[in-house]
Amino acid sequence: MRAVLYEDFAVTPSVVDVADPTPEPDGVVLQVQASGLCRSDWHAWQGHDPDIRLPHVPGHELSGRIAALGSDVVGWQVGDAVAVPFICACGRCPQCRAGQQQVCTAQRQPGFNYWGSFAEYVAVPRAEVNLVPLPGAVGFDTAAALGCRFATSFRAVTGVGRVQPGEWLAVFGCGGVGLSAVMIAAAAGARVIAVDPDPVARALAVEHGALTALPGTADTVAEIRDLTAGGADLTIDAIGAADVVQQALSSLRPQGRHVQVGLLPEPVQLDLSFLAFRELAWLGSHGMAGREFPRLLELVASSALRPDQLITRVIGLDAAPGALVEMGETPPAGITVIHPQRGDQPA
Repeated sequence: MRAVLYEDFAVTPSVVDVADPTPEPDGVVLQVQASGLCRSDWHAWQGHDPDIRLPHVPGHELSGRIAALGSDVVGWQVGDAVAVPFICACGRCPQCRAGQQQVCTAQRQPGFNYWGSFAEYVAVPRAEVNLVPLPGAVGFDTAAALGCRFATSFRAVTGVGRVQPGEWLAVFGCGGVGLSAVMIAAAAGARVIAVDPDPVARALAVEHGALTALPGTADTVAEIRDLTAGGADLTIDAIGAADVVQQALSSLRPQGRHVQVGLLPEPVQLDLSFLAFRELAWLGSHGMAGREFPRLLELVASSALRPDQLITRVIGLDAAPGALVEMGETPPAGITVIHPQRGDQPA
């Protein structure tokens, strides 16, 4: 099969021929129909993830059709259209048994601790817990956009952040995660402020539900506190940077909630002198369990949520290496989707 492969960190990958994957007894092999390009893929390529073993194929936001079944798999057929949560859970640990597969202690992640979906085929373990049937009303591109960023934002906003109608939410960073959070929170009735230095990203945030969008300057905290008459009820860091975390925490009203979604690959230094006396809550959110996907897919199929509107670019596999590099230099607004089955031309 053809796949994007890198043999050294931070060196531009190549599209090469590699061996086709084979299914594990309890897993499947998917023919990848669509794969999202996420900043987490860029972090992995930079060497920020200790699980990466070289050479490596990136990609963790995927949808496809079952191409091969493991010997122990029941309930699935070759040709079935599926979505896949990027956290492939074991299904057996205490966290999985409690329904919290997103923090499975034996989790596997395509594109991180095994080869991922920037390829024509990818293996998925434990089909019983890691495959989600794709409704006919939801296309492969939309399902790939759900796989990490939209699903992660859905749980961060509604599950971990527990946003309520009328609450003020400030979303820092309007890439795929941030724009998803804006759309989801606005649909839930929250009053959303978006923060991003990119004017295109700010325009997209307003288009998808933000009441206003700020460029992110030294005055951001004061601007948010003024707009909200005292501070946001909820903030989300969708980037992963120390200065963003500081601004997000400082923008909260007393007893406000901050949800950390963006990865922080380096140690950070923060002024947290106000954390206790304002009784702030700093919460982490990591993906979404496969068992929760059907509820999200129902909302998407009914058009209550429109992640397809966040897709701003579709490219072929040969354009993926350059797009991966671009994620660190000038990350594009919205979501980029890769079609591994295409030729070398952008779609």
